[in-house]
Amino acid sequence: MTTGSPWFRPTNGPGPEPIPGDSYPPAEQYAAAEPYAPAEPYAGGDAYVPAPAEQYAAAEQYAAPEQYAAPESYAPPADPYVSANPYVPAEAYAYEEPASVPRGAVAQEGSYEPSYGPYEAEEPPRAPRDETMPIPVLEEVSEPGSEPPTGPGRAERRRAAKGGRGKGRGAAPAAPAAAAEGRPLSRVEARRAARAAKESVGVVASRVVGELFITFGVVMLLFVTYQLWWTNVRAGQETDRAKEQIEDTWSKGGDTSEPEAFEPGKGFAIMYIPKLDVVVPIAEGTSKTEVLDKGMVGHYGEGKLKTAMPADKQGNFAVAGHRNTHGEPFRYINQLKPGDPIVVETQSAYYTYEMASVLPQTSPSNVSVIDPVPKQSGFKGPGRYITLTTCTPEFTSTYRMIVWGKLVEERPRSKGKPKALVG
Repeated sequence: MTTGSPWFRPTNGPGPEPIPGDSYPPAEQYAAAEPYAPAEPYAGGDAYVPAPAEQYAAAEQYAAPEQYAAPESYAPPADPYVSANPYVPAEAYAYEEPASVPRGAVAQEGSYEPSYGPYEAEEPPRAPRDETMPIPVLEEVSEPGSEPPTGPGRAERRRAAKGGRGKGRGAAPAAPAAAAEGRPLSRVEARRAARAAKESVGVVASRVVGELFITFGVVMLLFVTYQLWWTNVRAGQETDRAKEQIEDTWSKGGDTSEPEAFEPGKGFAIMYIPKLDVVVPIAEGTSKTEVLDKGMVGHYGEGKLKTAMPADKQGNFAVAGHRNTHGEPFRYINQLKPGDPIVVETQSAYYTYEMASVLPQTSPSNVSVIDPVPKQSGFKGPGRYITLTTCTPEFTSTYRMIVWGKLVEERPRSKGKPKALVG
């Protein structure tokens, strides 16, 4: 074998692969190289000795074009910025997955395996599955954009298989595993489900106690509404009727100013407290059901508590009234100041009193407050006085509040209303 050019020594490996798609010249075009003739001698003065023609490799050493892959198996790079080096091997190009080859399919012999990116590792071979081992139930993971899986998750199925153990107090029992799997319940599962669905004695007792408390609260709310609102409504209706009856009796002239003529519970006068905007009938007696609960003011006129009438020339005209509920005519008498007028209208005259003093709190047994000359009122001797009594503090009847007044004017009804009512 002859030696050729030093560029084609056999020790050198085969040259770079040709560019895909290019045509290759036939083998006949490869000929032995002619000896090189130097244009001029070398600096050493020696003439260049051409190498023998045998040193050139014969054309048969070159691979025929058939040894290269067909141009159809290569695909041009999709990225326009891929290097234009003509010697880039075809394996360096990334090919898109053919539409006909599904994910995970094995490529046919002679074709390229689809590429899914530089970081995707090849799936290792799987060991054969043991048919005797149970298949674990795994939760399905939905692909992005798909609908979420329906049905109970793994934790719910595990709790259902255990008969509902681990559920919180008051929570509904979990469905048995058989119901979740769609098969009939076994006897053990049926007993377990019945026991889980059955309420304990403590739960039933707590429910009953809760319902009792709710009922009690509703009853109390209705009672408070009745006391604070409905009793005032009813008392207002009663006082309006009593006032009309009194005025109707006066117009007919059938009444008298003598105390013995007034029956218990019957109205005989009307009281005005201009500062408090109070207009309330006065009835004989202090009966709670017949007088006070009907919204009227009651006159102390029975037994040892009998007091004078407004027409008497001397004495203490004492009355009582509710401070809260049932019309509450005396609710704000604590706001009266000395000199504030209190007017009592009877069939024959108007009696105007001026507030003189107040006793904020005293015992209900202190009956001296309605004496002809009350000791704590500040009055020095006999006169014509008025006493208002009511309960205190508000919404209780533990103590009594007392307000005293002194007569300053007696005006016949024929002369018209007094100045305190006109102004």
